[in-house]
Amino acid sequence: MSFASPTALTVTALLRAHADTDGQQAALLAADGRTVTRAALAAGMRAVAARLRALGIAREDRVAVIAPNGPDMALAVLGTLSAAACAPLNPQYPRSEFDFYIDDLAVRAIVVTPDSPALAREVSQARGLPLIEVDTGLCADDGAAFSDDASPDDIALVLHTSGTTSRPKQVPLSQANLAASMRHVAASLALGADDCALNAMPLFHIHGLVAGLLAPLAAGGRTVCAPGLQLPAFFDWMDACGATWYTAVPTMHQAVLAAAGERRPARPLRFIRSSSAALAPSTLSALEAHFGCPVVEAYGMTEAAHQMASNPLPPQPRKPGSVGRPAGPDMTILDPAGAQLEAGIRGEIAIRGPNVMRGYHANPDANRSAFSGDWFRTGDEGYFDDDGYLFITGRLKEMINRGGEKITPREIDEVLLGHPDVAQALAFAVPHATLGEDVAAAVVLRPHAVTDAAGLRAHLFTRLADFKVPSELLLVDEIPKGATGKMQRIGMAERLASARRSPREMPRDVVERVLAQAWEAVLDSAAAGIHDNFFALGGDSLKAVRVVARVTELLPVDLPTTLLFRHPTIAELARALREQMGSALVAELEALIGAADGNANAA
Repeated sequence: MSFASPTALTVTALLRAHADTDGQQAALLAADGRTVTRAALAAGMRAVAARLRALGIAREDRVAVIAPNGPDMALAVLGTLSAAACAPLNPQYPRSEFDFYIDDLAVRAIVVTPDSPALAREVSQARGLPLIEVDTGLCADDGAAFSDDASPDDIALVLHTSGTTSRPKQVPLSQANLAASMRHVAASLALGADDCALNAMPLFHIHGLVAGLLAPLAAGGRTVCAPGLQLPAFFDWMDACGATWYTAVPTMHQAVLAAAGERRPARPLRFIRSSSAALAPSTLSALEAHFGCPVVEAYGMTEAAHQMASNPLPPQPRKPGSVGRPAGPDMTILDPAGAQLEAGIRGEIAIRGPNVMRGYHANPDANRSAFSGDWFRTGDEGYFDDDGYLFITGRLKEMINRGGEKITPREIDEVLLGHPDVAQALAFAVPHATLGEDVAAAVVLRPHAVTDAAGLRAHLFTRLADFKVPSELLLVDEIPKGATGKMQRIGMAERLASARRSPREMPRDVVERVLAQAWEAVLDSAAAGIHDNFFALGGDSLKAVRVVARVTELLPVDLPTTLLFRHPTIAELARALREQMGSALVAELEALIGAADGNANAA
């Protein structure tokens, strides 16, 4: 592993060191095999910077980069941040999103590539913003020295938080922040000149930018700027470019596994890296079994210029379920008052160090709540074990408060993902009239799965406390994801609103009619369909007791309230009661009620 000197505290200084000494070595690779050397990349960055300066763009100005993944996008970002504050935007944004971010950032110019969406050029023209087009054709080595007037405190990158619960916040990252994170990632993965990263993560996201692009370059290696996760082409790129590792979010890893079949890299990978969301232990085990290499789970966030903790490479121990040990900033666990907690005690994870932003842009309220002294509160709950490994127990804002019971949705995810028929799973909160919040989960089944929602809930009941089992379990073809492939719990109830509504199907026999009448009376609702969920309609434990009382007055059954919790729809509960009563008794009751109804009609 080769780095510039510790005094090289800017991105461009780290890249310049390799351009000056190893200029003819490959830096960027396209999925089709095209190569950009380090010297050529340096020349391209100089050319982009010169174009921005010719437009009057100063180092403190914000410049938006709107382009799809690839070497052109990589050059656009690197060239822009060498001269100004780069703000890469998702090229799939609609016009309204572009307008919001361009206004919020006070963008002074827009950088595109030949395959950028036409909308980017339309926005530039409509708003009167200068536009420059960048491609790797600019990377002709002119022999000039790598110019760099950036200082460590200059803002290199401006990204936004996700904004799922409030207006997105601007995260300004300095040259020093990025340079530190590049070095942290490269050091934790022991990256060197022989390494080749296959990066399918978007370059408008901190994970793809730092771990997938900047860290390999800082270590003297090369990176494949893939156009995204395209399967099965991903395996072809791996072989064609001689990739030694790749980094992705858990949903991408699950997709790779699903498409892999018998396909394995021609050259064994040195390791696989996962970050940006929790990786289920079952997925980690499956990846290691298929690829025959260690899977390193890391922990990062935008405000930390990506990496904060990482599991080490062998022979040091990796702990499934843990995101490893601090791998960059100082880390601690704080209580609500800001006091540091001992190992084994849960609290809020906090960080400080050279890769951590100084503060959100123009947002004093957010900064007051985010910082305790010089510690930045991440908003994640976790604890360190006695060996110094960090375990994340959940996002504090994602914790589900079910009538006073605090539930960590990640725990539910992991149990579901441990079922052989489950490909993807996400537990999330849904609003409830009396409990405040209830638990739901969305599940994507594997092809040829034999289980159903009832079977999955039965699986959960054997592994979790009853109050943690989701009242609603939705089988869906796809779980909505953000632009980076991450599933976001907050707001999932609204995004899956249509899936939570079942077609109204009326009761079909005496058992279902008795249950429906009890539900309608207790829940004060209109005609209940047999697939409606008791808890989604506002049911709770007290109302469950009232339903049980009504049903047992009319049917000769033993109906503990726990049975209703395990079978929350009329159809499911009726099936369980029929098995208890026997078909002969159900038929007898049907005949008796039918005769009574006939006599009433005759009268």
